[in-house]
Amino acid sequence: REKDDKHKTWMPKFLTAKEDKDQRKSSDDVERNIFKVKKSNAEKSKKMEKEEKIFRKTFMYDKEINVINTATAECSVPSKRRVDLPVTAGEQLDVIDITEGSAVICRNSEGRYGYVLVEHLNFR
Repeated sequence: REKDDKHKTWMPKFLTAKEDKDQRKSSDDVERNIFKVKKSNAEKSKKMEKEEKIFRKTFMYDKEINVINTATAECSVPSKRRVDLPVTAGEQLDVIDITEGSAVICRNSEGRYGYVLVEHLNFR
């Protein structure tokens, strides 16, 4: 019986050592995935910078871009003009500036800018 007990206690230790080795491999994969995310974030920031340049040129906007408020789109609205921002229902938008009319300048999660009517937004 003593030999069987020794053998039983020895096997789990051996198996756990192998599992630790498997966990190290999986953690390496996780680190690689983190680098991929950083790469996509870099690409996303470049895209957002490009969108900001287009916005400044189109709207002749020379002020600093500050988020005044956040709003949620109540309904989906396609853009009728180039300067309008197409929104989908439930989308989070950053309000950048208020205009004289019933529209505000907003930025979506992709970094695109445009006018959105206040009646389509829900401010929390």
